[in-house]
Parts: sequence; C-alpha cells; structure tokens
Amino acid sequence: MSQQSYELKAERREKVGKGAAREFRRNGLVPAVIYGDKKDPLAIALSRKEVTLRLHGGGFMTTLATIDIGGEKHQVLPRDYQSDPVRDFVTHVDFLRIGKGSRVVVEIPVHFVNEDDSPGLKRGGVLNIVRHEIEVECPATAIPDAFEIDLDGLDIGDSVHISHVSLPDGVTPTITDRDFTIATIAGAAAMKPEEDEEGEEAETEETEEEEEAEGEE
Repeated sequence: MSQQSYELKAERREKVGKGAAREFRRNGLVPAVIYGDKKDPLAIALSRKEVTLRLHGGGFMTTLATIDIGGEKHQVLPRDYQSDPVRDFVTHVDFLRIGKGSRVVVEIPVHFVNEDDSPGLKRGGVLNIVRHEIEVECPATAIPDAFEIDLDGLDIGDSVHISHVSLPDGVTPTITDRDFTIATIAGAAAMKPEEDEEGEEAETEETEEEEEAEGEE
C-alpha cells in the first residue's frame, strides 16, 4: 500500500538563475521545477520548512504530492533534490509531473520479518542483506511503501531471491535477466570482518619474526 499523498503550496518563479535562486533561499523558500508529461517545465518556489518536514518524515521520493500554485493543482512525484553540503538544508527540488497512467521507476526499501523463526539465525547465523532496496517500475499512483520478506524457516546457506517476493499487480523489477539475490543466511564465520583476518596475519608475522630473532641469539 502506497503512502498517503500530501499537498504543498507554491508560487511561480518569474525570475530564474543563480541570483534569483539565492534571493528565494534568503527568504526561506526552496527553488524547484515541475517537468514531464509532455508539458513545459514550470519554475516554482516552496516553503523550505514544509519541504524539510516532508523530507525528514520518510518516503519523500516515493510519495505522490499535490502542488497548489494559486489554486492550480499539479500531481507530482519528487525525483531529485539538492542540499547545501555545509548547512545541510534543501536548496532545490525536481518534481515529475504525473499524468493519467504514468509509470515511474523507484527504489523500494526491503523489510525483514520473523527473524526469531529462522533456524539459521537461532543457530548463530547472520542475515547478510545484499539489497536494502529493490528498484522497480510501477504505476505512479500505486507505489509500494516497502517489500516485506519473511525469514521464517530459513537456515544457514539459504538465500532469498526476487522470485520469493510477492509483488503487487503492475509492479515489476527493473532487473529482468536473472533471479537476483536480496539476502542470505550466512554462518558467523563467513561474515568475519576482513580487518580481523588482516590483524591475525600481522600477529602471525610478528610472532615468526620474534622466533627468528630468538633463534639468531
């Protein structure tokens, strides 16, 4: 089930360019553009406070929004945004205009359930997540919140592939040439960090050097 849509009020940007954008930002607004659906791009400005709240609320890139420009409403989906690298606030947003029958490519998060019912995890195995998100193509009006993967019954050595995921109607993975892996149940030894192995090798070398030095004495 897709997340609930929301509405943002905006104003048209008559001035464009870096100077105009800086002025909007000084006034607490975020420059943005609406494009797509075979229509001309529309330059707008939105409340930075409202955009920031939506961004930090989760699901920003996969939730439809309605932008109200003086009573003229546009259904959109955020496609990209930029942030100030120093002060960490939103500086620009790109919105895709959603028309009737529009399909979009989005990355949907993966959630794992019933870890306590996995024999492999009970025996000390580790859940090795290969993909935290799955890229799919789906109707813009029916974007899933997340894909739920049941770990019940999985043992060490078992894998979860895309074929094990129940996808809603109209939702298809963008990778179609293979049954790709999403997660595996690995033995604890298989998940040992490389740093530990390197540390053990270094310790072995030091011990050998010490033994050689003692032998020379």
